[in-house]
Order: sequence, then C-alpha cells, then structure tokens
Amino acid sequence: MTATPDLSAPRLAGPDLLRSVFRRHAAGVAVITARDADPVGFTATSLTSVSAEPPMISFGIGTGASSWPVISRAEHVGVHILGEHQHELATTFARSGADRFGAPTRWSKGPHGVPVLDGVLAWLVCRIVARVPAGDHRVVLAEVLAGDSEGAGRPLLYHQGRFNALRD
Repeated sequence: MTATPDLSAPRLAGPDLLRSVFRRHAAGVAVITARDADPVGFTATSLTSVSAEPPMISFGIGTGASSWPVISRAEHVGVHILGEHQHELATTFARSGADRFGAPTRWSKGPHGVPVLDGVLAWLVCRIVARVPAGDHRVVLAEVLAGDSEGAGRPLLYHQGRFNALRD
C-alpha cells in the first residue's frame, strides 16, 4: 500500500510540518559526548556518514542545547551508536537537567580525553573540523580518528517520537 499525497492541500513550511514529516522517518540513535571541565553529551538522531576518504561524519546540535557551549569549543567528540538495549541511556542523554554521566551510566576516558560510553554497538572519536550555521542549529563536521565497531546487539531507532527496536 502506498500513500498518495494530497497535492491540493499542502501545508506551508514551518517547524510543525518538519516535525510531523520527520516523525515518519526512522533514524538511528547516537549519543555525542565531549569534555570541558566536566563531560557533556546529548542524544542525536542526525548522525550522518559524510566521507570515506578522509573518514568524516556530521551531526546537528541546537545552539540552545545545554551541551552546545562545550561542543562549540571542543576539539574532539565521541560518537556512540546505541543498541536496542540502551533505551534508558538514550532517554537519559535526551532529558534536560539529567545527570547524564552519573550512575547507572558507565563510561571511561577515551582517546583525546573524550568520554566513551560502555556497552554501545560502536563508537568513534573524532576531531571537529567545522561548525556550519544552519538556522537555530549548527551542523558539526568531524574527522574520524579512532573507534570500535565490535559491540553486540541490534540498533536502537527513533520513530514516531519514541525509541524503538528493529522487527524481523
């Protein structure tokens, strides 16, 4: 069954239209981390592979986000691909005011002092190469320096405003 667009009644562009369209777009869930005096991090569904040579990724972050001041100055970030078993971790890093690095979050200091979360499907440490203004966000471009893709499990997805698992 396919959806037939009703071209006779389009909605004008705006935040509500964008949110309603992207609720229908399933996205992988990642946590981005960085460190200043203290570690910071946030849940992201905007992670994208940009280039294989050199290996680069991008993600978006709102300039009003609590992590933005550190990300705006950081030289390095951690990128963590979450598994379906990490729904609570995703929720913790998405919640404003949460103690994101307190128990039960398990993490250690990784390359370049970046916080690396335990038990994720995969992680990268990246060097930020650009912060591109994009409305009320910045698109951060970062070159991959190190990582590990050997975590066990299946990916956590975000769809229709909540975290989900893949179905066979």
